[in-house]
Amino acid sequence: MSELTWAEFERVDLRVGTILTAEYFKEAIKPAIKLTIDFGGEIGIKKSSAQITDHYTPQKLIGRQVSAIVNFPKKQIGPLMSECLVTGFIQDDGSVILCVPDKKAINGTRLG
Repeated sequence: MSELTWAEFERVDLRVGTILTAEYFKEAIKPAIKLTIDFGGEIGIKKSSAQITDHYTPQKLIGRQVSAIVNFPKKQIGPLMSECLVTGFIQDDGSVILCVPDKKAINGTRLG
């Protein structure tokens, strides 16, 4: 594993947001869920796709907070333009557990 400088870490804009909508991404090659996430006034609402179907259903995600990197370039994933990268911990079986705050945070708050 290579070391990271503080300046490199500061370039990663990792923010908390609240999931407004979630639905199965039927067009995705690998099972995924389409998310619409509110990051507050400065950043606004962004869309993403997350391969989290092993542990989560769309109905259980709405209203939950997640952490996401909001300064990656947009990426076309089938018919969806992904605007942020939702973070999670990849398990040995390949499933993903979301990285979430343990208490409610203000949407848009930056990880420090």
